[in-house]
Amino acid sequence: MLLLMLGAGWSTGVGQRGTLLYGDLIVDEGDGGEEKKPISYTILLYTLSGYVVSRQNVGANSSYRIINVVDGDYDLVVELENTEIARLRVRIRNPIYKSDMRQDIHLGWKSANNIHTKPASVFAEDFYKRSPANQKSFDKAASAIDKKKYLDAETLLKSLVANDPKDYQAWTELGTVFLYEKNLTEAEKAYRQSLEVRPGFLLALMNLGRLNLMQNRFEEAIPYLSKAVEVKPTSADANYFLGDAYLRIKKGSKAVGYLYEALKLDPVGKAEAHLKLAALYNGAGLKSKAATEYAEFLKKKPDYPDKKKLEQYIAQNKNP
Repeated sequence: MLLLMLGAGWSTGVGQRGTLLYGDLIVDEGDGGEEKKPISYTILLYTLSGYVVSRQNVGANSSYRIINVVDGDYDLVVELENTEIARLRVRIRNPIYKSDMRQDIHLGWKSANNIHTKPASVFAEDFYKRSPANQKSFDKAASAIDKKKYLDAETLLKSLVANDPKDYQAWTELGTVFLYEKNLTEAEKAYRQSLEVRPGFLLALMNLGRLNLMQNRFEEAIPYLSKAVEVKPTSADANYFLGDAYLRIKKGSKAVGYLYEALKLDPVGKAEAHLKLAALYNGAGLKSKAATEYAEFLKKKPDYPDKKKLEQYIAQNKNP
């Protein structure tokens, strides 16, 4: 039997404390015959230099969690009986919004006499092919960003996109560098250029949408975040920020669905959606529903600093 990688789903974000990298190991055993399937896999996170950041054993169709991952590029590897069966490049670096990063891994059993595989679900942007010289420049720029040498990264990335204007990933990284340099105008230009080349590039859509939110340009953010949800419906971040954008322009009826979807996709990571929903319901005079949202929030964030205030509101407004 052969175990082949089918794909992965993305949801990105970074926090100053170090990012929680987590996800599900999804194993499709539907066409693997009667042969006994493995019950345990090893998930490893490597730096690009080969240092093992984390190693943990997980069962099929279960979850992994790697805490406090610092910004940088990594290889997420799955091993079975000390043999590598899947490798994904993950990039943890985003100055716009602070959240955890979800990376699901999809695997499927295929028999040796059945070479017909399912369509890959991994996003095409993960496979941009550069010339060796451009790849070297891209890697140097990534290293410079990790070391906070933003001027060096800017120079490298500008040269790279001059050599290859179609490198939408490089345009997006350049936008990120401009953000670190607090040059929001140039950051927006770079993100727009990335989307000119690849309109469905999730990271550029998310960053440009969030950049508009940061500047209180809520209506301008909505088309980019809407496209992000279209590209990746299972992105908790995309749903959360789109719901937030609709709230800011007082379209609560549109916001509710996206905020609840974000909670469905990431119940703990997007717990603040409960606060936004509670504020919406409170403003509409639906205090009982607001109390329910506050109660749900406290279940997930019991150490919330204003816990007593929320508990008082809940006690005064919950259903008898």
